[in-house]
Amino acid sequence: MCGIIGYVGGKPAVEVALEGLRRLEYRGYDSAGIAVVDPDGSLRTRRRAGKLANLEKVLAETDGWAGTTGMGHTRWATHGGPTDANAHPHVDCTGTVAVIHNGIIENFAALRAELERAGHQLASETDTEVVAHLIEDALSAAEPTVTIADALRVVCGRLEGAFTLVVTHSGSPDTVVAARRNSPLVVGLGDGETFLASDVSAFIAHTRAALEIGQNQIVEATRAGVTLTDFAGTPVEGRPFHVDWDVSAAEKGGFPYFMLKEISEQPTALADTLRGRLSDDGGIVLDEERLSEQDFRDVDKVFIVACGTAYHAGLIAKYAVEHWTRLPCEVEMASEFRYRDPVLDRSTLVIAISQSGETLDTLMAIKHAREQKARVLAICNTNGSTIPRESDAVLYTRCGPEVGVAATKTFLGQVAACLLVGLFLAQVRGVLYGDEVGANVAMLQQMPGLVEQTLATIEPVRALARELADAKAVLFLGRHVGYPVALEGALKLKELAYMHAEGFPAGELKHGPIALIEPGLPVVVIVPSPRGRSVLHGKIVSNIQEVRARGARTIVIAEEGDTDVEPYASHIIRVPRTPTLLAPLVTTLPLQVLACEIALARGLDVDQPRNLAKSVTVE
Repeated sequence: MCGIIGYVGGKPAVEVALEGLRRLEYRGYDSAGIAVVDPDGSLRTRRRAGKLANLEKVLAETDGWAGTTGMGHTRWATHGGPTDANAHPHVDCTGTVAVIHNGIIENFAALRAELERAGHQLASETDTEVVAHLIEDALSAAEPTVTIADALRVVCGRLEGAFTLVVTHSGSPDTVVAARRNSPLVVGLGDGETFLASDVSAFIAHTRAALEIGQNQIVEATRAGVTLTDFAGTPVEGRPFHVDWDVSAAEKGGFPYFMLKEISEQPTALADTLRGRLSDDGGIVLDEERLSEQDFRDVDKVFIVACGTAYHAGLIAKYAVEHWTRLPCEVEMASEFRYRDPVLDRSTLVIAISQSGETLDTLMAIKHAREQKARVLAICNTNGSTIPRESDAVLYTRCGPEVGVAATKTFLGQVAACLLVGLFLAQVRGVLYGDEVGANVAMLQQMPGLVEQTLATIEPVRALARELADAKAVLFLGRHVGYPVALEGALKLKELAYMHAEGFPAGELKHGPIALIEPGLPVVVIVPSPRGRSVLHGKIVSNIQEVRARGARTIVIAEEGDTDVEPYASHIIRVPRTPTLLAPLVTTLPLQVLACEIALARGLDVDQPRNLAKSVTVE
């Protein structure tokens, strides 16, 4: 969840670090700090609670930050509150070792007690600080020829949990070292300079040449490049890749907020997800596939694991997978998956969905699945991330960087990717013929235009949102694929506007939730097409009548030409006609705009909602 940038090169490290941290602000944080090794070999650190501006202010009041080796960090508090003392970097007793950290050191309490018994003075409440003192001990106990990387390797052998660690040492003024276990770390390779970061956006202004770092590996970064070893000291090879977007993609482009920009980018993002997915013989093309067609034909059950918005994409996928493949499909919150002891075997396919590819709950679910010999297919937006590397097959959503914490364009990309995976499974299992797959892909390829059409008529939703800004709560109802859309609409409102919001299956209304209805309560209803699901359409019209009769303010999302809902709707939001399984690609859009505009009307920051981080890399 934290933002990390490390640098060694010819530029002032403080400037590179601050620039990288600005680009990482979207990840969510509550404090920031930097460490720089000065030309004379001394180590300097500054850190402040709150926004990056607080750190910039104290740096502006301090002269002489001339070092060209350093690192920066934005922290999202886990152990210890968001204070100056708990902000990173943390240093050892000698003031020569500085450490920044993403993740959780699970055995830090025992390590801290050991260090304090040995006379170390720890100044924070964090788990991170113990690493600096352990490195201090490793260096003092070793031969003079032992490097900072050797010391870090020794320390990593004692740590339990998930972590990315980046270390600077006054005794190694031209080197930054890092270690990775189950937490994001990527290397940027420039001309006479090297970057270490939690996300490529931190160094994209300097280089688009990058290197994937595997699990349990140590990186020694110098101006000339990197040396990689595992925790045992054995040399290993990184995997080079090229970042296929530039710095302009991570900037606002004239919009006041990234989220507004990303909502507007959804037609392009969806088109990019779908581009090139159909082969010449009518088959679906994955990005990486380390399984044979026979492996997929052997599948007899599908699990989808994901968190948050990605979980809602998985719920939509369930309808498509079961409809097209006739395989049973379960959707699980990744945080619960391995703890309930699911029944998995070699014939189980686990589909893992993650925007960042670093979501720790999802990564741990994958590891559990693979321990049970299940096959894993990842849907991810981030090339070079951990989850695709841990999976047997990958489909990238190619949506480009999403800076706003609340997912918008990546959700549409995930839904489209899930539909493609459903078609792929149906194709290799022989349930659908090539021409049937092609016909469904052709319908999918029309969706970017329909998304653009929906966004072009969205202004009345913005006006309605401003009217609802003072509402105490909003309920969302849906049936079939409209139910996950209702859940996503409620989540967006909670994330952005800090309002009480709940999504329900409309059929459950009379089983309890109708007690919440009171005069004036906004109720958003996602109506299925009267053409594709006529029975469900009639039932949800009845549900609208029920809440309207009790004084609710009914906000109805219905396709063009649906006149049955008009007598019972306080407000109608029209979307284009689409096939039933594809409808979430347009019905979600008004809910994104509604939540965003309500939050803006309440004076809130829609890019960085309180307490949230873009990438959740701790459990």
